[in-house]
Amino acid sequence: QVQLVESGGGLVHTGSSLRLSCAVSGANFSSYAMGWFRAAPGKEREFVAGISMSGKYTHYSESVKGRFTISRDNTKNTVYLDMHSLKPEDTAIHYCAGRQTLWDGFWTRTIEYDYWGQGTQVTVSS
Repeated sequence: QVQLVESGGGLVHTGSSLRLSCAVSGANFSSYAMGWFRAAPGKEREFVAGISMSGKYTHYSESVKGRFTISRDNTKNTVYLDMHSLKPEDTAIHYCAGRQTLWDGFWTRTIEYDYWGQGTQVTVSS
């Protein structure tokens, strides 16, 4: 049974930084592409960042490019999202997602991922 568990969310001020972690169990993690998504109140879940199974390839939404960094440690079965220069519009529940793949690429749509975590709340006050 594949499980994804996020941690690291919280309440911070504008301009602050946070690191989200997503621990994966029950899977051959090194064969999974991973992604981070978020859902703001009243809005649909949107793509934030994606990383290939090797970690070599990454992709970001325009709204976070240059501020957020996705990375992974395949020895720890964990994917990270380092968030800097946080803004109030980053306030959302942040979810990690995974899909098993044979291709060292990334995916950006929710429908393309098979497994999801329960989410962690990030709140940025102005």
